[in-house]
Parts: sequence; C-alpha cells; structure tokens
Amino acid sequence: MLIDSHCHLDFPEFAADFALLLQRAEEADVGLMLTICTHLARFPAVLALAERHRQIYCTVGIHPHEAAAEPAVSAEQLVALADHPKVIGFGETGLDYFYQHSPRDQQIANFRAHIAAARQTQLPVVIHSRDADDDTIAILTEEMALGAFPGLIHCFSSGRRLGEAAVALGLTVSLSGILTFKKSDDLRAIAADLPLQKLLVETDSPFLAPMPFRGKRCEPAYVVRTAEKLAEIKGLALDQVAAATTDNFFALFRKAVR
Repeated sequence: MLIDSHCHLDFPEFAADFALLLQRAEEADVGLMLTICTHLARFPAVLALAERHRQIYCTVGIHPHEAAAEPAVSAEQLVALADHPKVIGFGETGLDYFYQHSPRDQQIANFRAHIAAARQTQLPVVIHSRDADDDTIAILTEEMALGAFPGLIHCFSSGRRLGEAAVALGLTVSLSGILTFKKSDDLRAIAADLPLQKLLVETDSPFLAPMPFRGKRCEPAYVVRTAEKLAEIKGLALDQVAAATTDNFFALFRKAVR
C-alpha cells in the first residue's frame, strides 16, 4: 500500500470526477490520503470530506499564503478543532518568501501557533517552506528547544541544509512529483542521502504532477510515480519503498488507524 501524505481533495479541480479519482487511487494501491487544510474558513468542508470517506484523513490549519487574509489563530483554537478522530495533524503552515502573499511577521506568528499546538497534542505539524530555509531552520530549532514536537517538511524541494536540519531535529521529509522532474538532480541527490525511515511520498494534488503527467492536473494515484523514482534512487524495490513510507506515515501520524 502507498499513502498520499499531502493532497488538497477539497479543491474545485476535483469536483467533477471525485468518485473516479478515488477509484483510480484504489487501483494504484493508494490506500490512504491526507487532505490538507489551507483556510480555517474551509475547514468544515475539509473535515466533512474526511468524514465521508474511510480512506481520507485531514489536517486543520492556515497556509502561509493566507496568514493575512484569515484571523490570527491560537494554539488553543487549533487544538480544539483537532479534537476529532479524522483530524490527525496541523497545517499546512510555515513560510513562503517566494510569493509573500502575507507579511513575514504574520506567517511566523501563525507558524509558531501551529507548532505550539503540535507540541501540546503531539500531532504532527505539516510545514511549507519556500525560499525561507534559514528562517525555517531557525524557528524549528528555537521551538524544538522549548519542547519536542512531531513535524513534516512537505513537498521538500529546498536545499540540503534544510533537509538535513529537519532530520537532525527529528522531523520527517515528504517528497513530491518534483523528484521526477528532469532538472531535479540536486533534489534526487539529497533524497539519496536522507534516511528512508524519515521519508514520505505525496502528490500535493492538484499541483505538481510527476513525469510523465507534468503539466496536467495531479491526483493521488500519481503518488506511485514518486515512489518509483524514490525506489530507483535508493536502489530498492517499489514494494520496499511502499512498505517503508507507509510505516513512516503511521509512525508520524499516530492518530491514523492502520
């Protein structure tokens, strides 16, 4: 079994063929999907989706792009919203200095609130980091010193320093379809060196479709392409990577039922 550890199944791109999407995922042996919240205002819809389908779990949180558009959130609010069997983590949160749709100080404040919720509950925080490696490392290091918390760097495509720092802090790293792109040699080299027991695979659907689907809408069934590439990089069979990343998912997202 494979698990798509990060997708956005509430997005309108999937409205027309959602049942077929689930069927294709099942045919690809994608047994679970984690659909990620990006707006607290949309959390009820995200949760409802997870409630309707046994193979879907969800998170609760605010994407860094939305840090200015949505009211500031506290750790206590996030913890209360996570009091549901289908909510297994916080986020996605973090820092995006590439687009900077929200001021950096608001992104940082939200990031720290999500981390505090993760520390309190020991549910993982799902972290987005783009063009913000130094601040991401600094904040994670500072916050970890205040008390350990589980976490995941999602859609990892940053520099080696962030990947290695995350693993050193006890966090997990998730690889997306970017791993299959022709110009991703540096990322593949980093993935080769990161320990398999700290890796997950994801699609970030509907974005970042892997080769040979690049440029098309992504969906959870395509996570097998990323797993295949990771197996090639590690010199392992696909079944070995599937088993390892599935075990890693349940070790991190301990609230999910295997």
